[in-house]
Amino acid sequence: MKNILIQISAFILAFVSVEMHAQLKTPAASPLGKVEQTVGLTTISVEYSRPSASGRKIFGDLVPYNTLWRTAANKNTMITFSDDVMIGGTEVKKGTYSIFTKPGTANWEVYFYTDTENWGVPEKWDDAKVAAKVMVTPQTLANKIETFTINIGHITNDYCHLEIMWENTNVPVKIEVPTDKKVTANIKQIMAGPTAGDYYNAAVYYRTAKKDLQQALEWMNKSIEMGNERFWVYRQKSLIQADMGDYKGAVATANKSLDMSKEAGNADYIKMNEESIKEWSKKIK
Repeated sequence: MKNILIQISAFILAFVSVEMHAQLKTPAASPLGKVEQTVGLTTISVEYSRPSASGRKIFGDLVPYNTLWRTAANKNTMITFSDDVMIGGTEVKKGTYSIFTKPGTANWEVYFYTDTENWGVPEKWDDAKVAAKVMVTPQTLANKIETFTINIGHITNDYCHLEIMWENTNVPVKIEVPTDKKVTANIKQIMAGPTAGDYYNAAVYYRTAKKDLQQALEWMNKSIEMGNERFWVYRQKSLIQADMGDYKGAVATANKSLDMSKEAGNADYIKMNEESIKEWSKKIK
């Protein structure tokens, strides 16, 4: 009986301990916000916290003028570009950046900062980490924005505006995307026809999927004719020939792959080719 009481007491203590350590979940004062938008062929996404005015005066008071601001609350606001973009005449490489601003009555300074691991403004500002800086003239909004908002608007094929909005202020930052450059390059590639690598990949797929082997061989030959002469390419060609029953041709091609493998010092391909040559030679009539 005593042992049972001890076990019950231990269970109650463990339950109370778990309850005491449980965390009470309540709504965040500045909830996390996310916005993602495709502009042309480029994806731009922003992750930030969203404080509300709650009756307070914002700019010139809660957010002082001429002072660097984290541009939200909590952890710094982060923006991610899937391609290189242009901001204020400066090329910004694809990747993730922090957004900091210095609000002013006439103009805002907007910074895109390479260090994203800050909780607010960096303790030590490093100008070398500024990927782009742009001066923006704020716009006055007719309707008051109660909760801090970042939007991606004024979207065209070639640019958009990153809109930083709170109270009656909108700060539109123009971001140019490389749509024309990407489309032009894609058109040139398609109009020029498949590459040697495209023919090789198609041939390998056709063989492994047990599709038209004659077509696979034609594509592989086309890849080689275009200069794709590698030991692994000849290896794949020999496998296609063997699957087609052309063991004499497969051995000849495998010997080319073997010589190139030896020159490259690739032991795996040397072994595979030697084994295949031995096996296929027995099947030549």
